[in-house]
Amino acid sequence: MIQACNITLRLGKRALFEDVNIKFTEGNCYGLIGANGAGKSTFLKILNGELEPTNGEIAITPGQRLSFLKQNHFQYDEYKVLDTVIMGNQRLYDIMIEKDKIYAKEDFTEADGIRASELEGEFATMNGWEAESDAATLLNGLGIQTELHEKTMHELADSEKIKVLLAQALFGNPDILLLDEPTNHLDLDAIRWLEEFLINFDNTVIVVSHDRYFLNKVCTHTADIDYGKIQLYAGNYDFWYESSQLMIKQMKEANKKKEEKIKELQEFIQRFSANASKSKQATSRKRALEKIELDDIKPSSRKYPYIDFRPSREIGNEVLTVSHLSKTIDGVKILDDISFTIGRSDKVAFVGSNPFAATTLFQILIGEMKPDEGDYKWGVTTSQSYFPKDNTKDFDCNDTIVDWLMQYSPEKDVTYVRGFMGRMLFAGEEGIKKVNVLSGGEKVRVMLSKMMLMASNVLLIDDPTSHLDMESITALNNGLIKFPGVILFTSHDHQFIQTIANRIMEITKNGLIDKITTYDEYLDNDELARKRQVLSVVNNEDLEDN
Repeated sequence: MIQACNITLRLGKRALFEDVNIKFTEGNCYGLIGANGAGKSTFLKILNGELEPTNGEIAITPGQRLSFLKQNHFQYDEYKVLDTVIMGNQRLYDIMIEKDKIYAKEDFTEADGIRASELEGEFATMNGWEAESDAATLLNGLGIQTELHEKTMHELADSEKIKVLLAQALFGNPDILLLDEPTNHLDLDAIRWLEEFLINFDNTVIVVSHDRYFLNKVCTHTADIDYGKIQLYAGNYDFWYESSQLMIKQMKEANKKKEEKIKELQEFIQRFSANASKSKQATSRKRALEKIELDDIKPSSRKYPYIDFRPSREIGNEVLTVSHLSKTIDGVKILDDISFTIGRSDKVAFVGSNPFAATTLFQILIGEMKPDEGDYKWGVTTSQSYFPKDNTKDFDCNDTIVDWLMQYSPEKDVTYVRGFMGRMLFAGEEGIKKVNVLSGGEKVRVMLSKMMLMASNVLLIDDPTSHLDMESITALNNGLIKFPGVILFTSHDHQFIQTIANRIMEITKNGLIDKITTYDEYLDNDELARKRQVLSVVNNEDLEDN
């Protein structure tokens, strides 16, 4: 058990948290949610002791061990991968080091023998003899192959380091586990493995994530940060979202009835107060009017952008034909003889372990890159809007948001453009911000505003959710579901893919898997799984031959 008691955190004059009291108990997984800037990651830092609150304290059941996902990917660069994972239980690792030092002594004394015996006893109690195999199991589950376990951390790619640090947090069955965005930069297989791990984890878990599918899969409770308080609800994210929306709707409907009653009474009083025969009724209604009070609905501090892509032209039957496209970059073949045809109702999710393949394909289709071989043809009725994974060059200028968007607007009118900006939560003076100083999330919202202004009937979208908060992801998700045109997209958000795509493509170095299906059906299809495995084996054999 871990409990926050009267936690207050002040940043200058502003109170991020005010007298927060909440208890997290064994056997439950808590999803910590809130708008951007609400303090989700900050609260986790208070729980793990990294940050001292202004007032209050954190209480942990005596004897319980807390573990958390570290964010510094370079902290363990000089250590072996396996050792880094075992450091998740620092006491166990310290015992291993001390034991090795004692046994390495040439002049082994009686005192050393006694100390070694004590350490061996504690080591056995902590399941130390299984430590290396347990660490290896975690690494393998997350996709870190055995041949990497003895390497030092600096030899690994950043994506691999992330998995090792996650394995470190999970190691040794901690009593309390804190995870801040654990699915960031994980491949889909690793995410699925982590979901199963947490579902079967019996202790206390508190997780911050923008991945709604992940939260729905693993969480038993939802802790909502709003107005400097944390309110606890039973159920996963979707249950919280649907119930909160229903509650607001019911309160509004109740108030609407009261408002109608008040209006009725006001009209009666106005009509008959001067009429002597009705004056008694008017007086009684006036008294009734005074007793009616509207319920005070305190709106959430969350702000949802309004995202609605409306094509200016209906798309025809001929959309896109791709014929034998190949592309090699820096000696690595990214696309190899790729061919497919897109229909007018297709919403295609590109998935797979190599994200560069889809990005390269999109850059070719949009005209930013030339293929080495093959060609493609867009239908004459199509118009395309592109959301790049890296938008750095798009905002490399000193334009204000208004001026930047104006170039894509069919109407060169500031009021018209500001209307789109208002939809995307750029109100008032925010419109005169320079685009080159915007945050990652703000740049994404500007790019989406551009796409809405262009009113294209084909959208190419490359991983749009990375910098967005939950509210913006939900709004974008709903907007793309409603979009009547064609979508080609990538995403790490499971729910995003599942609810939007009606066709799945996976580009491998040895072929294209193309299936009209939902994402869940695609992942669960044994035949497709075997096909993916065969392609992977073929690719590995080619690499060995080289």
